[in-house]
Amino acid sequence: MKIYTSTKKIPALADKPLTERMALLEDAAKKMTVPEKTLLNVLKLMVIVPVFALILQVTNNWFSLAWAALILLLYPIFVKPIQYSLSAKYLKDKNK
Repeated sequence: MKIYTSTKKIPALADKPLTERMALLEDAAKKMTVPEKTLLNVLKLMVIVPVFALILQVTNNWFSLAWAALILLLYPIFVKPIQYSLSAKYLKDKNK
């Protein structure tokens, strides 16, 4: 599985405008198998749950709020490439 960090780097979407790329990716995501969707959702949870744990720590340590914000800012860096890569194999059907 090749990791795509941007929708422009997916060969099937390289020449399409942004709105069309997003629509095609959404359609491809609907075709993902249950294990793939589960993997993606578990990955999302692994990123989001620590944020809530850090927010609960704010009463003891205000610096944990900064860590929570940092994790939320890094969320797209971790989750989107996996989502694009899992969806990319279902885009090949659109071009044929």
